[in-house]
Amino acid sequence: MDLFAGPGGLDIAAKILDQKTIGIEWDDDAYETREAADLLTVHGDVRDYGPNSKEVRQATVLAGGPPCQTFTVAGSGAGRRALDLVLSLVDDLGTAEDVEGLDLVMKKAEGFDDERTALVLQPLKWALEAHFREQPYEAIVLEQVPAVLPVWEAMGAVLERIGYRFPLPPAPEDDGQLLLGEVTGARRPAKSPRRAFVLHTEEYGVPQTRRRAVLLARLGERPRFPEPTHRPYRKGVPASVGTPKREPWVSMRTALGRKDHFVVVSNYGTGGDPKARGRRDATMPSATVTGKISRNRLQTSDGKDIGRFTHAEAGQLQSFPRAYPWRGGAIAQQIGNAIPPRLGVHILSAALGLEPPGQEEWERLENWTPPAPCAPEQAPGTAG
Repeated sequence: MDLFAGPGGLDIAAKILDQKTIGIEWDDDAYETREAADLLTVHGDVRDYGPNSKEVRQATVLAGGPPCQTFTVAGSGAGRRALDLVLSLVDDLGTAEDVEGLDLVMKKAEGFDDERTALVLQPLKWALEAHFREQPYEAIVLEQVPAVLPVWEAMGAVLERIGYRFPLPPAPEDDGQLLLGEVTGARRPAKSPRRAFVLHTEEYGVPQTRRRAVLLARLGERPRFPEPTHRPYRKGVPASVGTPKREPWVSMRTALGRKDHFVVVSNYGTGGDPKARGRRDATMPSATVTGKISRNRLQTSDGKDIGRFTHAEAGQLQSFPRAYPWRGGAIAQQIGNAIPPRLGVHILSAALGLEPPGQEEWERLENWTPPAPCAPEQAPGTAG
């Protein structure tokens, strides 16, 4: 059960792992993309459904990546300013005694200046309602921007009280790649995180430096930690440098299969200075892909403009298959909002107790193609 399912990053990851999925998505554009990708979808608002809704009541795993705009540095910041209230509401949900009590708490959450902020509470509300109905989810997977880490930690404490367990992260290696407890802009940082952690996507083979706060929980047993497979990216440090047991991080040029050399000039200006735009060479991983990736410019080494990324290329930087059928409007925003499917494969396999993914899974992801559209039925009596 994928809440806030978007264009399907986690759902495609599940398909690669031969897991059946259903997602809830209200956005018309993302829904159109999901339909083209043949992903089972409830087209509606998460708040109008629950674990006992007929469309989704068979689900045994709960996943969710609520909207992040109010929590991100680039967004309005309403979520960060309201962090203490969000954490208080998490505590209130944790003390509710029945489904009606959960509904009363969610009523209190309607007072945020930006209604998207309260959506971060929905996964916990679903998990607790399923618990009260004596049909608890076997596993729970949550991911969001690092600023949400304290919320995941607080939710983890509530889930722990009803029988969920969490991975034991390995100790940081010499290169310090895990950066546990790293929070951007949070007014109430997490203390000694035990139930949630920050992952760096380039360490999982995604050709992009992106950080995600992740919670993995399993009912009654401890899931394994999703071990990084690639080296962390550090400016000025070659991909060949680092622990030998890990693969080099993946560059944009390698991921896109391009032979030309290019430099990506960001739409953002460092420190608010539009003249100091970030730059990434083709031999590096991409910077974080956002909904503004379509505004980034590609240049030659001597500064000549050579166009922009296509939608397919932007999707590949998020580790979507090149053939992914982007549809509708605001495609760049769909791509930027999605969880990278390759990271999804790692965290889902860990949460579900599957073996760590290997070359077979990565080939399936890279070579995935959407199903061919059905030919229209021929009217009776017409020529073939």
